Amino acid sequence: MSDLLNELEFDKYKKLIYDSSGITFTATNRSILESRLRERLRNATVKSAGEYFSVLVKDGEELKAFLDSVTTNLTRFFRNTAHIETFEHYVIPDLIKTKKAQGNNQIKIWSAGCSTGEEPYTLAMVLQETLPPGFDYQITASDISLKSLMIAKEGVYPEARIGDSVPPEFLNRYFDKRETNYRIKDDIKKHIRFDYHNLKFDSGAKQLDVIFCRNVLIYFDLPAQKEVIDRFYSALGPHAFLFIGHSESLFGMDTKFEFLKTDWACIYKKENK
Repeated sequence: MSDLLNELEFDKYKKLIYDSSGITFTATNRSILESRLRERLRNATVKSAGEYFSVLVKDGEELKAFLDSVTTNLTRFFRNTAHIETFEHYVIPDLIKTKKAQGNNQIKIWSAGCSTGEEPYTLAMVLQETLPPGFDYQITASDISLKSLMIAKEGVYPEARIGDSVPPEFLNRYFDKRETNYRIKDDIKKHIRFDYHNLKFDSGAKQLDVIFCRNVLIYFDLPAQKEVIDRFYSALGPHAFLFIGHSESLFGMDTKFEFLKTDWACIYKKENK
C-alpha cells in the first residue's frame, strides 16, 4: 500500500479525475498519479492527500492546475511521418477539390490535445507549402494543460526540442533563430488560436474539416472515448477527416465514422451522403 494514498483515497481521486476530465487511472498507472500529487503537495498549504482532496472539490482553479499536472505532454514536430504524409498528399488535395466545388476557400482544423504546440505548427507549415493561392486556413489548438498552452502560444523552442525532426527548408522558412532557440514566425502563428479545452465537454466547434486528436484517447476508458468521438463527429462538417494515434482505434466502437486506408496511413472519414 502506498504511503501517500490509501485505497479509499485512491478511489476518490480516480473518480474526481474521471468525472472532471474523462482520464482514467488504474493500479497500473497509479504511481504517476501519486508522483504528480506529491509535487502538488510540496507547493500547497495543506500537507496530506485527504486535505488536498477537500481543496480540489472546492477550488476550480486548483482542480485545473491538478488536472494539468497529471496529464503527460509528449510531442515533437512532424510526429508520425505517415500521418503528416497522409495529411499532405491525401487530405489536403481532397479538401481543396471539395472546397473548390463548394466555392469555399477556408479550411478549418482542430488540434485537440495539442500539448506544447508542435502539432498545430507542423500542420500550419504543411498547409503553407501545399495550399494554392486564394486558400486560407485556421487552426484551433486546445489542451487541458495551461502550462503547455503558454509554451505553445509563445512558439519558442530550444534547439534540443527541434532536433532533426524539422526539415532544414522548413526550419529556414518558418523559424527565426535566436541564440540557442528557434521562434515560430508570425506568418504561421497568425493562423493558430490556442485555447484551453477539456475534452470531457463540448467545444462548440462546428463545420470543421479535420480533427487531429492523437495519443489522447488512450487515457480514457471506452465510455469516455465514445463520448469524445461522438462530439468530434458532430463538430466536423459533411466531408471531413479524423486523425487519432497510431496505437488507437475505433474498431468495435459504435460510431458513424468510416475507416479510410490511404497509401500512407489509416484514418477516419465523415461523409454525409
